[in-house]
Amino acid sequence: MRVKRGVKARRRRNKILKRAKGFYAAGSRSFTIAIEKTDRALVYAYRDRKVKKREIRSLWTIRINAAARMNGTTYSRLIGALAKSGVILDRKSLADMAVRDPASFSSLCQKVGASA
Repeated sequence: MRVKRGVKARRRRNKILKRAKGFYAAGSRSFTIAIEKTDRALVYAYRDRKVKKREIRSLWTIRINAAARMNGTTYSRLIGALAKSGVILDRKSLADMAVRDPASFSSLCQKVGASA
């Protein structure tokens, strides 16, 4: 007996086409092209979740360095002085402090003696 997979096949195709909504030209309409486009999009999405974290960490370093230079030191000297004095602050909170509360960041720099 022949099985045509009507409902299941349609459901599977619609799932792919729904995911491809907003893609350019046949990428959103043609099932076979939509499969390729959505697979590629999922690969990019997975990869770029990692890249996003990398870029955010880099931004923290840039912000800390800029604030440290305003206080007469550099990023590496500041991090070294923090480690030597036993201050346990991660780069995320340091960057946040540098942007939102420059006065306390300055006092932290003076407290650990990071100036060269």
